[in-house]
Amino acid sequence: QVRLVESGGGLVQAGGTLSLSCRASAGSDFTLYAAGWVRQRPGHQRESVATFYTAGRVDYGDPAKGRFTISGDAAKRTVYLQMNDLRPEDTADYICWVRRGSDERDFWGQGTQVTVSS
Repeated sequence: QVRLVESGGGLVQAGGTLSLSCRASAGSDFTLYAAGWVRQRPGHQRESVATFYTAGRVDYGDPAKGRFTISGDAAKRTVYLQMNDLRPEDTADYICWVRRGSDERDFWGQGTQVTVSS
């Protein structure tokens, strides 16, 4: 069983910053293929925010480009999302996911709420 727990969300003013964390609880045999963040805004389709692959590829959705950075720490089994220059339209539930390399199965966190006030 793989479980993901996000943290770091909260209420910030426009122009502020937040750092989100997603820590994975998994067995020692877990191998990571990819990890990323999506976000869900009321009345909008789910958006991909950022994705990284262990092969070295990193992809960002349009809203994240130039403002957000995805990174990871294998020893801590944690993926991060550094968010700078936040805007009211960034208000959303941010959800972490990982893809296991052994069978390409995906696992999802429960999300952390980010609210940006104008």
